[in-house]
Formats: sequence, structure tokens, C-alpha cells
Amino acid sequence: MEVFLFEPEGSGPHPGLVLCQHIPGHQGIEQDPFTIKTAERFAENGFAVSVPFLYHWWPKEDEMQAKRDEFRDDWTAPDLTAGFEVLSALDSVNSDRIGIVGHCWGGRVSWLGACTNSRYKACAVFYGGGVKEVRGEGNPPAIELAGKIPCPVIGFFGNNDKNPSPEDVNDYEAALNKAGIENTFYRYDGAGHAFQWEDNADRYGASASDDAWDKVLAFFKEKLK
Repeated sequence: MEVFLFEPEGSGPHPGLVLCQHIPGHQGIEQDPFTIKTAERFAENGFAVSVPFLYHWWPKEDEMQAKRDEFRDDWTAPDLTAGFEVLSALDSVNSDRIGIVGHCWGGRVSWLGACTNSRYKACAVFYGGGVKEVRGEGNPPAIELAGKIPCPVIGFFGNNDKNPSPEDVNDYEAALNKAGIENTFYRYDGAGHAFQWEDNADRYGASASDDAWDKVLAFFKEKLK
């Protein structure tokens, strides 16, 4: 599995983030400008970033829909752990100060990662749909693993989104509250799915995106620095 690393200036030790790609990058991280820009932005703000290529199970040229249909949580959890371990092994990284974050498909994956690795100190979910869905026969819905999350969770969602819908977000929040997990959710009127995807003019919402960036950076700086 390819793991892409982005490091801030200076010798550190720096806090770290595992960044979960969104599915448009299924043909390779190098083909995913949004994930690269996001990793670079976190690095510019002092975080070392690991981006594991979670679609290595399929040929890069395979269709996105096939990967969506065949995606399995029991494959993905160890891939995320490998991405964490590559990051934590760097001399420039404080292995006790690592969080996880993702957008869209990666938002669901960041939830899963936090549920399956007790070493995370913070988790951010950007409009992650499908948290209530089963991914891979025999696996539980990720929402049922909420009680295993070891860290505070911050979430960002558009109220015009349909996946996750506002009702889905209510269920996410209720699951975290029931499990006693510290959480803060932000919901943006007028914003739909992928409102931080600046290269997609049909989806990008500048106001919501800017506010969410400020809040997620403040969250990670508080929890990881």
C-alpha cells in the first residue's frame, strides 16, 4: 500500500494526522488534488500528515462504483493502522499526539479509524455519509462502534446534504452521546455535500468551508498540541 507523507517545516516533534482520502482519489493519491491540497494545508499549519492509499485492493484503472460496492471495513481498518504506524515511526512526529480526519467517503473512514485504533487523540468527520451502513459482509455498521472511539470528535455537515442527511447527523450525534464520547457538530445552512471541495464549483461553499477550516484547525491544535 502506498502511504503519502507531508511534513511541516522544522525538526519537531510535530503532532500528526492520518488523512482519509475521498473516493474521487480512487485511482491514486496523485490523481486527487483535493486530498493533496488538504494534506499540504495541514502541514503548513504544523501537522505531519499520512495519507494511506485505501483503494490498493483494486487496480487503479477499475471503475469507482466497483470499489464503492466492494469496500470492506475489515480491510480498511488495518490499512489505517498501517498509515498510523508509518506516521508515528517518524522521528519528527510525536506518536502520542495523532488524530484522524477525512472528507466525504473519508469522513466515514475517519470514524471507522477512530473506532479501531485506541491511540487516536482527536477525530474530525467532514460530511461523512454511510456511517450507518454495513461495508463488507459480517462487519457491523460503523455507527455501532461509537463506544470504541477513544477521543473527542468534531463534525462538519451541510444541512442541504442528503448523505448524510440532517437526520443521519442526528443519529451520529446521538450514538456519540450515548457512548459518552465528547463531540461537537457544526451544521451549515445553505451548504450541501462536499462544501470544502474548492475545485468543484457545483459543491464548494466558501463561507462554510472557511469557517470549518478555522474550527478544525483550532480543534486539532487544542487536542494535539
